[in-house]
Amino acid sequence: MQGKLGVMAEKRRKFDAEFREGAVRIVTETGKPVAQVARELGINDTTLASWVSRARQSGPAGGGRAGGRAG
Repeated sequence: MQGKLGVMAEKRRKFDAEFREGAVRIVTETGKPVAQVARELGINDTTLASWVSRARQSGPAGGGRAGGRAG
């Protein structure tokens, strides 16, 4: 009895850091909605949303938006 787990495991893909960073950059620099960018890239919008959220929590790496600065 295999169940649903076998099917779900096959769908999982591994994205390299360069792809993730590029996808996040598209969202943050263009202001496009996460769902739209995810659709254009062929990835799940929840996946992209988590990457964007993580990137925003870690702060701008070099040229992010001004604002949201704690001080």
